Amino acid sequence: MHEWKEIVLEVIQAVIPVIVVVFLLQVFVVSMPTSVFLQFLIGAAMVMAGLVLFLQGVQIGLLPMGEAIGAELPNRGSIFFLVFAAFMLGFVVTVAEPDVRILASQVEFASEGEISKTILITMVALGVAFFVGLAMLRIVLGVPIAYILAAGYAIVLILSFFTPENFVPIAFDAGGVTTGPMTVPFILSLGLGTVSVLGGKSSLSDGFGLVGLASIGPIIAVLLLGVMYG
Repeated sequence: MHEWKEIVLEVIQAVIPVIVVVFLLQVFVVSMPTSVFLQFLIGAAMVMAGLVLFLQGVQIGLLPMGEAIGAELPNRGSIFFLVFAAFMLGFVVTVAEPDVRILASQVEFASEGEISKTILITMVALGVAFFVGLAMLRIVLGVPIAYILAAGYAIVLILSFFTPENFVPIAFDAGGVTTGPMTVPFILSLGLGTVSVLGGKSSLSDGFGLVGLASIGPIIAVLLLGVMYG
């Protein structure tokens, strides 16, 4: 019961300021129709209820499962299996990420169907999956994260010169939306679970950084998609 109260309080603290700002804009600036404002209030209430249930689900489901999987994979004794499993998990979690689907829908709408929602989601998921697998390999081999980050963003910089201009902002937004409420808890817990069973590893220096690496993948993937479209 105590956990529920903490989550409810956390959601209220996060959402109420948004409601207050919109209310002030409604009263003093915008003056939207009453029906539209009421729809906003109903939607905000539904968002708060959904966030409470979602965060509770993360606490009792996603985080423990991610840590358990991360702790079990290295025991299989195969680096290839570890990386492949991380790749598959990164892919399916990204496909389920609501933020990714919202971005893909908006891009498809703005491009009038030229950039398919399905193709964009697939490319973003493949980008995340590749770098999640690479991040797990980094943990096992002990490669400094700075080297991979430098190489990744160097590739991003190079690709940005060869892809159409309209794909560049989409690519960076794709990197941002993958750090959403579905992907982040699972990837973080996966990394921490893996580090917990590997000797000589630090939870702080080795367990974190997976989300930062994973966010590079979608940028590169969408830029490559732009090169193909171009």
